[in-house]
Amino acid sequence: MSMAAAVETQLPGDRISKRNFDKLARFIYDYSGIKMPPTKLTMLEGRLRRRLRATNHATFDDYCDFLFNEDGLAQETVYLIDVVTTNKTDFFREAKHFDYLQSVALPAIANSGVRTIRTWSSACSTGAEPYTMAMVLAEFAEGRNDVSYSVLATDLSTDVLQTARRGIYPEDLIAPVPRDLQRKYVLTAKQPGRREVRITPKLRSKIGFARMNLMDEKYPIGEPMHVIFCRNVLIYFDKQTQAGVLNRLCACLAKGGYMFIGHSESITGFDLPLKQVSNTVFQRI
Repeated sequence: MSMAAAVETQLPGDRISKRNFDKLARFIYDYSGIKMPPTKLTMLEGRLRRRLRATNHATFDDYCDFLFNEDGLAQETVYLIDVVTTNKTDFFREAKHFDYLQSVALPAIANSGVRTIRTWSSACSTGAEPYTMAMVLAEFAEGRNDVSYSVLATDLSTDVLQTARRGIYPEDLIAPVPRDLQRKYVLTAKQPGRREVRITPKLRSKIGFARMNLMDEKYPIGEPMHVIFCRNVLIYFDKQTQAGVLNRLCACLAKGGYMFIGHSESITGFDLPLKQVSNTVFQRI
């Protein structure tokens, strides 16, 4: 069947059956840890419609048949996960975290004798978080010859990583970036009317982007990190998954290093080698 025919025959009233929704929800949870309660059915249908078109399937039943009975998951998993991951992100989101990083965490790490401050944005989405971290780190390291830094930025979604690597954003997205930092780290488009900006090559070069699944047993990040951001990810996981992720993150954090989680998230009830040092900021003990 041609692509056009598949699109035409895609039934507007077509729904995901309960049986297939349960299968999809189970797979998404097992693979990514993301919970898919029945309340997300309409959202999932909306997001999967473009995958039906891309894989040339007329109905959700056909698509699920392709996934689960015809070995379609081998090629489709990455795309399926891309459409279900939520990617809300802003520059300087939860700004108090960056104030704390700048005024408390980085001076403490540098004063402890660390020469290369290793940082990790563990759910980096389209890149606003790691670029914000890099701006704060660049400002801190400027004029000092005793400190350098690196930023690792990982995400499960290949789509968002592509955007993050390019570092091109709509102009209004960088509004939260202070003016003096915009002047140093953000390039505006030369063509008039093109309302896009790009992060400078120098700052982009300080960040290593990679695909990583927080559900994996081990996080291959090399040497321990001094700063880990894992913000607004835990909310998508159940308690058991949260415990696993947090324990694995702690195993990647150097003693005395800092972990930042989202303002709506909590680590209460987990037995972790962390002490709270500020609102949703923790230090490895």
